[in-house]
Amino acid sequence: MTPEAALAVLQAQADAERAAGMRAYHKVDRTYLGLSNGTVNDLATGWRKTLDLPGRVALANELWASDIHEARITAAKLFLQARIRPDDTPAWDCLTGFVPDFDSWSIADAVAQAGQKRLLADPSRLDEVEDWTRSDHMWTRRAALVFTLGFTRSRHPKPAETEARDRILGWCTGYADDPEWFIQKAVAWWVRDLSRKDPDRAQAFLEAHGARLKPWARKEASRHIA
Repeated sequence: MTPEAALAVLQAQADAERAAGMRAYHKVDRTYLGLSNGTVNDLATGWRKTLDLPGRVALANELWASDIHEARITAAKLFLQARIRPDDTPAWDCLTGFVPDFDSWSIADAVAQAGQKRLLADPSRLDEVEDWTRSDHMWTRRAALVFTLGFTRSRHPKPAETEARDRILGWCTGYADDPEWFIQKAVAWWVRDLSRKDPDRAQAFLEAHGARLKPWARKEASRHIA
């Protein structure tokens, strides 16, 4: 599947009316094709199965460069699997290379969903992600939390996962006074998800730092805490 052929497949299924609605909803100036999530998922899954890793990286980079909404979502989904063998740097470098271009939550979250799996496969990559917490780019700072949501999901975490939770909660502490809505939302999201499997840690964070969050974010973070 060449990049030109992949873009042609995406564009052939465009829905102008739906695309106009998506543009109004996302409020970011780029091309929208109006494809459903199911269509994008099916295309990405099919291409992922037929391409080797170098082929996926090449296709993802070209889809991303098109700046078409659905093409960027598809680029991320090309790496959406628990195991990539070998799980060396190409997939991770491709995904993290997209981060400086983030300008909307939907595309950022699609990339982060794939990035979560690559982080769980190699937690040492948290060293790189920690650098994002000091970025001047709000979407990069936010990505540090959305990429690491996978570490909230185990009820019986391994020692490395427990260490990661404490480390990321430290980032949340640094973000607690950040006035950006999306940063407050990301902190609330991370602590809320953690509270489902590790309520004591989430509660301890909120007791120590919850008063620094915006009231709505504190409420969201504590939604599942009795």
